[in-house]
Amino acid sequence: MTEQTQAERPVQETAVPAPPPLPPGPPPVAAPEKDRTVLRAALRWTAAAVVFAVAGAGTAYGITRMDRTDLPGLATASDGRWDYPELVRPPVPAGSPGPLADANRSGTHYADLRALVLPAPRGAETDPALRGTDGWLATKDFLAQYPDAYDRRDLGRRLTDHGLRHIAARGWTAPDGTRTRIQLLQFDTAAVADEVMDTGLADSAVPTYKVRGADDSILDDTFPERARIDGIRLVPYTEAEPYGAEQVRQAYLAAGDTVAVITLSRAGGVGAVPFRQTVTLQSELLA
Repeated sequence: MTEQTQAERPVQETAVPAPPPLPPGPPPVAAPEKDRTVLRAALRWTAAAVVFAVAGAGTAYGITRMDRTDLPGLATASDGRWDYPELVRPPVPAGSPGPLADANRSGTHYADLRALVLPAPRGAETDPALRGTDGWLATKDFLAQYPDAYDRRDLGRRLTDHGLRHIAARGWTAPDGTRTRIQLLQFDTAAVADEVMDTGLADSAVPTYKVRGADDSILDDTFPERARIDGIRLVPYTEAEPYGAEQVRQAYLAAGDTVAVITLSRAGGVGAVPFRQTVTLQSELLA
């Protein structure tokens, strides 16, 4: 048998002894599953609270301190708010003061009043009956929302005596079934509008006249102060329980030479959030 050469012989590897094993340490302590679940839940709720706190502060600031020429529609719907389109002030003659400016003693709105009515939120169905003729609503159509014949005659006389110029209006039904009516009544001066507000529409405790569907309306003292607009007189009402098949919420506000009448009604109850949102945005447009 041929003897193997040195190159052909297999190389034998020298075994290297393995290092001694390290002494075992203490086993890791696993958090109980219940504790981990509670921890995760706490973190989620903490993060959510921070988000809602920031969002709430931003909304409150935006409602009361927003730029008068570019008004957001407050489209967040998670808390019941409606998705309004972005609101922009209509043009006015150059150099014209705003209705609440000190230089505007009569409180005149120089913009077209029809362009100052809050637009319907997205997804709502508009009410053609409130469009009127060329955007102006007839006084008799405004009075039709008051079911009592004496109230209609008395209020109609008051409006005539105070020189009502015209009424701009808009109405819609939201996807949740809430029916909304907004009517802007314009007079010659802010002083006249204030008098109509005080003696013809809104008392400190109850509305002067009952609107259709509202039996016992009371002052809505839950309307937040931060949602009110400086310089605008606002009197909100809500229908007290039990309110029957539907609830009615109302708001009367005076801004310069204009009085706004806002009514929301819905079977089962009107949400406080869309009511406040609608009133505040309409106030901003008139400010």
